[in-house]
Amino acid sequence: MSLVRALFGGPRSGEGEKVSEPVEYKGFLIRAAPYKSEGRYQTAGVIEREIGGERKEHRFIRADAFASYEDAVQFSLAKARQLVDLQGERMFG
Repeated sequence: MSLVRALFGGPRSGEGEKVSEPVEYKGFLIRAAPYKSEGRYQTAGVIEREIGGERKEHRFIRADAFASYEDAVQFSLAKARQLVDLQGERMFG
């Protein structure tokens, strides 16, 4: 159920979602947003970019989970960089 909840709106208030400070990478802004699920932090984040004067956003969730929030943040940022490298602006549609 937690994966379904995360896919359709993320953690509910009070579940402790924290979003990292934005990191610029190749013209994209990325933020790690791991959330606690079943005692571990799930890999998740947001990738943003302004295209044609409009702010575009891509949210992602991966199956990888970590015991510490800090490890989940580092892995989420690495996954976001990988998505930018592989897909670039195509991830927006």
